[in-house]
Amino acid sequence: MQKPEGDVVITGGNKKRGAEMRKIHNFILSHFEGTLISIIIVGILAIAFLVHYKFSFLNFFFLPVILSGYYLGKKKAALTAIFCVLLIVCYLLYQRLLSGSATGLLFDEIINLVVWGSFLILTGIVMGAVSEQREIRLKNLSQAYIGVLEILMKYLEVADEVKPHSLRVSLLAGKIAKEMGLDKSEVEDIKSAALLHEIEALRSGLSLFDDVSDFMETGVKISKSPLTDKEKVLLKTTVALVKEIEPILAGYFHHYVEDANKLDKDLNEIPIGSSIIALADLYDRVIHQAVLPPNLQEYDSLDKIEKLSGLTFQMPVVRALKQIVSSP
Repeated sequence: MQKPEGDVVITGGNKKRGAEMRKIHNFILSHFEGTLISIIIVGILAIAFLVHYKFSFLNFFFLPVILSGYYLGKKKAALTAIFCVLLIVCYLLYQRLLSGSATGLLFDEIINLVVWGSFLILTGIVMGAVSEQREIRLKNLSQAYIGVLEILMKYLEVADEVKPHSLRVSLLAGKIAKEMGLDKSEVEDIKSAALLHEIEALRSGLSLFDDVSDFMETGVKISKSPLTDKEKVLLKTTVALVKEIEPILAGYFHHYVEDANKLDKDLNEIPIGSSIIALADLYDRVIHQAVLPPNLQEYDSLDKIEKLSGLTFQMPVVRALKQIVSSP
């Protein structure tokens, strides 16, 4: 059975209208600052010709300032508020000149303008600051989301015939930690952290998992579809694991990725798990003839790596690696 032709026409019309709306939306966003200034000027003209300046109508300017803070940030929102205040002052002075009255502003007008302008600027700054914080949190959340996807990819790579680099580092780091006599829980945390040490997207997103957990446990309560018991257990388990490995990965990223060029490190500040992962990563690259970091290219054998004992890596860590390698 064929559909009526009228339905086809309506569907095509909806698509056309949707495309036109998207074009208008994109045009407004691309010319937002010009549009904002136009709104302000039109507002001043409307106040001038329609209501002949009533102070209560100045509250209209909170709208463009709030929009400016939301879309353009704190700095431009404050500039927009100052621009509004200056335009109103210029308009009042010009009105006095045209009417032939005193050129100065009355004391009550000055007080009203100062109070109104102060709140207008403060509103722009607060709205802009909130918007910037929101953008930062969304960026961190996206980084954490990308990190989660990369975690899934790492686990999928485990099924490959050739073990991926991160898995080899994880296994070697676990052997080093076990050789050093660390607790079983510490060994497992180090192995988990080593498995994720190549995911740099987690560098700024690890701490966000706790915020996501709080949001899921509190914010979702008002949702129509709250979390099931299984989902709650899975969420709490994941957050607990991330909390355990966060200091290890944070130490690794800071001391061995960001400060990679500094070989002489303050080993008292570095978590032992971070040092184990960095050493396991270096040795795995050496034995598989992978590309070494620029500052470690000369340390291409176990004997040379031993020279970094007490300098870049804790002595017990290097000693444990040597024991593992030398044992049959």
